[in-house]
Amino acid sequence: MTSDHATTSMAGDHAVDIDKHVRVYIMVFVALMVLTVVTVAISRFHLPVPIAVTVALIVALIKGSLVAGYFMHLVSEKKLIYAVLALTVVFFAALIALPVFTTSNTFGIHDEIPVIQE
Repeated sequence: MTSDHATTSMAGDHAVDIDKHVRVYIMVFVALMVLTVVTVAISRFHLPVPIAVTVALIVALIKGSLVAGYFMHLVSEKKLIYAVLALTVVFFAALIALPVFTTSNTFGIHDEIPVIQE
């Protein structure tokens, strides 16, 4: 009889744990839907392009963080995963910035051709 009580208690705890996880997933889903509505609403305001792009990127960053954190289970991961993720973000930012730095004239390279006078 004691083992049946322990099994029933463990099954009840497991059901409560599943309910908690389902509740979190539903809240994340609702947050993603609200942020999607915000994105569409922002597009209707006809904001200047730099402001609209900035707001859209902020909303996308929040949505991506929610998806990565909860649906990809990064919230409960160890610190090594965060270190690898941070390194990936650094390399991504460097690769995105590389064309900006290689096409601008900020390194002392001028387009002017010096004229040699005789």
